[in-house]
Amino acid sequence: MPTRPQPPTDLYRPGRPDPFLTQLTRLRRVLFFCLTLPGVRSGSRRPSPARVPAETALTVRARRELAPDVVEFTLAAEQPREPLPAWQPGSHLDVILPSGRMRTYSLCGDPADTGAYRIAVRHLPDGRGGSRELHDTVRPGTRLTARGPFCTFPFAAEPTVLFLAGGIGITPLLPMVREAARRGLDWHLVQTGRDRTSLPYAAEAAALDPTGTRITTHCYDSEGYPDPTALLARAPRHAAVYCCGPAPLLDSVRRALSAGADQPLHAQRFATEPVAAGAPFTLRLRDGTLLEVPAEQAALDVLLDARPAIPRSCRQGYCGTCRLQVLDGTPDHRDHVLTAEERAAGALLPCVSRAERGSLLSVDL
Repeated sequence: MPTRPQPPTDLYRPGRPDPFLTQLTRLRRVLFFCLTLPGVRSGSRRPSPARVPAETALTVRARRELAPDVVEFTLAAEQPREPLPAWQPGSHLDVILPSGRMRTYSLCGDPADTGAYRIAVRHLPDGRGGSRELHDTVRPGTRLTARGPFCTFPFAAEPTVLFLAGGIGITPLLPMVREAARRGLDWHLVQTGRDRTSLPYAAEAAALDPTGTRITTHCYDSEGYPDPTALLARAPRHAAVYCCGPAPLLDSVRRALSAGADQPLHAQRFATEPVAAGAPFTLRLRDGTLLEVPAEQAALDVLLDARPAIPRSCRQGYCGTCRLQVLDGTPDHRDHVLTAEERAAGALLPCVSRAERGSLLSVDL
């Protein structure tokens, strides 16, 4: 067994320990002890702990109807006057509902308000049940838990900005509009929807435009589906475009920009994009469980059926919340955040990344 190191004597006072070296030796002893603990010796391997985002306990402070099918919820900390974690325009929360469901909602309030968060939820009758639960059962006083805030749709505050909002897509854009107005940027907002009664936050946005020249509304019932080229013409050619809304709106704007409009596009979808060029493969978990991933389904969705507590957030390969470690196999990386070094070390984002057809991918889960 190795001997413990002893402090040398004081060079200037023979026979007495040197005070500085004595303290240094005590530190060495602590390190010596830690390095001899089981599982910490060089070459040993211990499973890395799950990466779970911090959670905040919240209470619904207010509930307000914004449109016939849209309700705003104001969420505050359980302790009065306790400041909430800071956020920036484009951020969202993962909200854990009383049933245990977790849903993601954009923050649409003012980042300067550290006492409350605001989210707006459109009721989706054919959805997965989250919006129905919020609309039907959540009232002032209801306790919720949230993870985040996370920002996967940041606002860069370019000098000239065009905001394109489709329906409830106004929620992440409203704080950006507020910030653009505060900074004195050259901005324009186009808010689209089925009809004027379905446009949430129209009055709040209008209050940011005292001249009445920066906001345009487009309603499908009276004006038809908007022409994306006409929408883009609402701002100078080189304006940055921030777009959030249903997939048809985003796809049409993306196609119009690809056709020659010289404008950078920042976009956020309500749902993850469909899997493109996917192929079926198999996931193997640490305990040997085998999970079949179909060609048209994300690996994360399959994993959530087996392990519902897996942390996740953007589900678009940007935030890294669902990160896993690959133990064996070759991934098909499709994320937007991992570095080449992280990928080479085995990191994987199962929300978008996959594996080759018929292959087996083992993950540390």
